Amino acid sequence: MANLRLRDARKTYGALEVIKGIDLDVDDREFVVFVGPSGCGKSTLLRMIAGLEKITGGDLVIDGTRSNDIDPSQRGLAMVFQSYALYPHMTVAENMGFALRIAGVTPSERDRKVREAAQILELAHLLDRRPKDLSGGQRQRVAIGRAIVRNPKIFLFDEPLSNLDAALRVNMRLELMRLHERLAATMIYVTHDQIEAMTMADKIVVLNSGRIEQVGSPLELYNHPANIFVAGFIGSPKMNLLPVTFESSSPDGVTVTLPNGGAVTIPVAAGATKAGSKLTLGIRPEHIRIGRKGQFAGEAILAERLGGLTVLHVDIVSGQSLVVQTEGADTTPLHTPISLQFDPANGHLFDAEGRSLARLN
Repeated sequence: MANLRLRDARKTYGALEVIKGIDLDVDDREFVVFVGPSGCGKSTLLRMIAGLEKITGGDLVIDGTRSNDIDPSQRGLAMVFQSYALYPHMTVAENMGFALRIAGVTPSERDRKVREAAQILELAHLLDRRPKDLSGGQRQRVAIGRAIVRNPKIFLFDEPLSNLDAALRVNMRLELMRLHERLAATMIYVTHDQIEAMTMADKIVVLNSGRIEQVGSPLELYNHPANIFVAGFIGSPKMNLLPVTFESSSPDGVTVTLPNGGAVTIPVAAGATKAGSKLTLGIRPEHIRIGRKGQFAGEAILAERLGGLTVLHVDIVSGQSLVVQTEGADTTPLHTPISLQFDPANGHLFDAEGRSLARLN
């Protein structure tokens, strides 16, 4: 397999810059996921790596070789698209071996590679069928098999599961994770679904408006978001964000005034933040508990009962709202006063520019 390096990678269309100086390392055998909202540039960046979009500036280095001007077919990459793009008149075996046939691989070698890939993907019993006779998940596996037979240095996936229903997406996520482990392959995967990113990735790259907001493992991004964008994007339900005011700092952390007038000390370093500055307090829904003497008072106006957990939407006295994740058996009544509490050690503070304040050791 291979490693990949991007250095100050840029893409412009006329005067419009859509990829704005990306620096990224993808190591051998890593499963790296690009995630972000629609229009953030994740698919464009993947197409630049594949050679389907010309790199306007910067360098793409694959296994130590600058690859900006190398033809896509010579980069040693294989791409799986959102659309299966299977030839309807060809069998599964013919679809999987088509690129090898174009490359002049002998029929015997082509057949061997197709059967090996089919065995890995549990498609051996379907090789004589045509795409119309397959389910959506089977068609996607054929598209993946078409990439496997090429024995690429790096696999590229562009939202390959978005056309599948929810249950099948879960199954295919598991299959891709098993495939990554079995092939010991380097994979780069694009999705807008942060749950896919959290469950599949060794390393997540969060993109926004053509820039990288943060790179790290799923738990690093979840527990230590670099800024408000990452904090709000990673996690479901997403982090609660409340406006607060800097009151003072001490060796124990930063004390802030809450929207309801109360105060709490979060164990973070003040840095250059000054008294009176406007900050944002972040609290994960699962870190809020219903208690008698909490920091917030309010009433639950909506309950999402999901079986294993319950998500409460609570209006608090200050006019703000909080999302609270509790146990599935929670019986909190709606439209009655409740008190909410959280451990300050689980809180996050973000400055006026949205940057996370560093946690104290």
